[in-house]
Parts: sequence; structure tokens; C-alpha cells
Amino acid sequence: MAEDNYIVLASDEPSLGTVQIAPEVIEVIIGIAARKVDGVYSMRGTLANNFSELFGRQSRGKGVKLNQDEQGLKVDVYAYLNYGVSVPKVAEQIQEKVKQQVMFMTNLTLDQVDVHVQGVVPEKNDGQPAIDPDNLFGEEEEK
Repeated sequence: MAEDNYIVLASDEPSLGTVQIAPEVIEVIIGIAARKVDGVYSMRGTLANNFSELFGRQSRGKGVKLNQDEQGLKVDVYAYLNYGVSVPKVAEQIQEKVKQQVMFMTNLTLDQVDVHVQGVVPEKNDGQPAIDPDNLFGEEEEK
């Protein structure tokens, strides 16, 4: 989906005009909804997201990819989960929460919500730092 392809909302009163939503807005809604599900540690980011966060800007749409085709709106959600949670249960809760929030806030129906579990992050234990999702195996970069 191109960035300037706005999604036009159906209106009960077409004489008032149209409402268009940028795909990025829907991605932000999806990202916030998914992060609020119990058991979600974080969302997968991109290099651009990581640079933005370094400069104090949180990317709320990270870990979300929205696609629109002839079958409708489809979304891919990429998340890290907390250790010890039921992966299928949390994934289903992400799907339900995302669909509900998008419907509530935009009156759009998501035809498909695919959840991609990128990893499981263990809890902190006795002062040891939690594992960094970007470096799950503690490998140090070669210099």
C-alpha cells in the first residue's frame, strides 16, 4: 500500500463530504492495541524506529504492517511475548483486541490479522538484565 493511499471511510451522510484516514494512523491504532494485551513484551521495530527512539520519539506503529487489496484490509503484527504466557491465547487476544479497536475507532473491519511471534523474553532475575530482543543470544558484535 502506497503511503499516500488514504482509506476512505463509508459515510451515512455522504452530503457532508468524505473522511480519509492515512494508513499510518490505522497502524498506530493497531500498535497501541496490541501492546496493551497482557503478555506482550514489545513490538518488533525497524532500523528507522530504533533511530527515532534514540532521539526520544516513540514509534507507536512499529511492528505493524497494513495491506489493502481486493480482499480487504489485512494486517501483520510482529510481537515479542513474555516468557510463561500461552502463545496461542495471547496471539488470539491480540487478534481480537486489534479488530475491536480498529472497528471502534474507524468503523473499518480488518479482514485478517496475522500475529507473528518474534520471540519470548524471560523475566529479569536477581539483578540480571532482561534479554535484549534485538540480541536474543547475547552475541557480541565483532569489531
